[in-house]
Amino acid sequence: MTASEAMVDTLKAQGVTDCFGIVGSAFMDALDLFPSAGIRFISVQHEQNAAHMADGYARISGKHGFCTAQNGPGISNFVTGMAAAYWAHSPVVALCPEGGTMTKGLGGFQEVPGQGNQIEMFKPVTKYIGEVNNPNRIAEITGRAFDYAMNERGPTVINLPRDFLYHTANYKISPPNLVEKSAGGPAALKAAAELIATAKNPVILAGGGVMMGNAIDEVKAFAEYLNVPVCTTYLHNDSFPSDHPLWLGNLGYLGQKSAMEAIHKADVVIALGTRLSPFGTLPQYGFDYFPKDAKIIQVEADARRIGLVRSVDVGVNGCVKLATEELLKRVKAQTNVCQDNAGERMTTMKQIKADWEKELNEMTNDTTLCREGKMRPRQMLRELEKAMPADAMVGADVGNVCSVSNGYLRFPSGKPSHLAAMTYGNCGYSFPAVMGAKVAAPDRPGIAYVGDGAWGMSLNEVLTCVREEIPTTAVVFHNKQWGAEKKNQVLWFGDRYVGVNLKNDFSYADISKSMGAEGITVTDIDQVGDALRKCVQNQTEGKTTVLEMMLTRELGDPFRRDAMKLPQRILSKYQSTNEDSESATGQPVDKDF
Repeated sequence: MTASEAMVDTLKAQGVTDCFGIVGSAFMDALDLFPSAGIRFISVQHEQNAAHMADGYARISGKHGFCTAQNGPGISNFVTGMAAAYWAHSPVVALCPEGGTMTKGLGGFQEVPGQGNQIEMFKPVTKYIGEVNNPNRIAEITGRAFDYAMNERGPTVINLPRDFLYHTANYKISPPNLVEKSAGGPAALKAAAELIATAKNPVILAGGGVMMGNAIDEVKAFAEYLNVPVCTTYLHNDSFPSDHPLWLGNLGYLGQKSAMEAIHKADVVIALGTRLSPFGTLPQYGFDYFPKDAKIIQVEADARRIGLVRSVDVGVNGCVKLATEELLKRVKAQTNVCQDNAGERMTTMKQIKADWEKELNEMTNDTTLCREGKMRPRQMLRELEKAMPADAMVGADVGNVCSVSNGYLRFPSGKPSHLAAMTYGNCGYSFPAVMGAKVAAPDRPGIAYVGDGAWGMSLNEVLTCVREEIPTTAVVFHNKQWGAEKKNQVLWFGDRYVGVNLKNDFSYADISKSMGAEGITVTDIDQVGDALRKCVQNQTEGKTTVLEMMLTRELGDPFRRDAMKLPQRILSKYQSTNEDSESATGQPVDKDF
């Protein structure tokens, strides 16, 4: 068979049914075979969004996401999407054709410049680059890229000279080579169980690995036996069901203070399926909550990440599902001090949750900043939360209002549901990721939260939704600003605004209608719930909707308080004019409402 046929047969053997990308001559011979192999090619508007779609698809489906594009400028647009997938541990596989072997290095048409050409771009953001250096190896290397993506939980690349596709040879098409994982080392599991048994106030911290490893039921059983609270890590709000009585909420930027209070009091933190991201445990609400003296047990599939961010007392290198199951067996076989005060702990948990809900409600219902025809972000987010279907898949972009939503996004279903760009933090992620999620799970509502700044990076994909019949909802927060960066200019640059105010004097809902989709504009809190329910109904009818939320310019907490400080020129101004004595101490006041 030809190399194209061998590669496509390998895709089929790996279970590929969908591919996101933009058509290009470099892979057209293989593309011609996609329909006969049962592979749907979903033509998008921009290659970066194709990678994000493959990411969302992978995270919801639990299998790999696949994307491809033209060599040179097409695949260079993948880099940002692959970096986001790297930090999300998403098994995205990108087929990256390159220029022909007879012209490589000569500056040919659509050739990436540089000694290493396009491979170098992907080295920092992939788990593996399968460079096809001989056309006889195309099936072997294609299969390996898919296997490594799944076994090592991260993006991989198949780098293929375009002229190799026409080569003819005998090929072996192998099935997936999925490596069975263990619960971890017996000594580490024994030490972890013994440490848990002596804890008086343990807390479980459930990370993304809990969802990726299909370990929700095991973590629930573990938490219920011990009667300990469960917190979730930053942007993994779906890693434990929010309607469970032991759920305390999520940590991280503008997360839930109930979770922060609980983990602050812990004497043992049982970190399951998390690398303990440094950004995900920064102080919030003026509260440096992560415990300084607690013992830490870290269960992590990647040995390199154990103890990398924080020193741990016990590191278990294993599958979180099997490790949690094994830990439960071990703690059941011994006397556990932590069960002696379970009733007291439950009472404390209930009080912490009640106190946080009261505080969150007070922040939400404050009417001092209301403006006619505009909604306060927190009030709007609360109404979205109330109307959100239980099985919805929600993508949240980066940005000020999207970040505030972190305290309102709750997922009771126990299914993979929360999509975010994670710590790569790139704008324009949420809408294409939710589109990919919708392809993976067409019967579930797919809803993207995105600010009007970032919406300019992905609104073109509304055309893809209409053309490819992928009914999706984008909730666009229209406040005419890049809010996260504007907050920095409010606090540290004397309210001098450079590049943050947007003259968006038009309707995104109307733009959506002009693309053949639906559009709804909301100006009043009382309209929010019905509008979201209408969007969900539209999805069942095969319609994409842009839900435009007209908001005040109120801003939440700054995104990088840890990385910013008051410049001397601003401090000197305050000191010389005595305008703001509090600012002169380096603690500026937010005056931008």
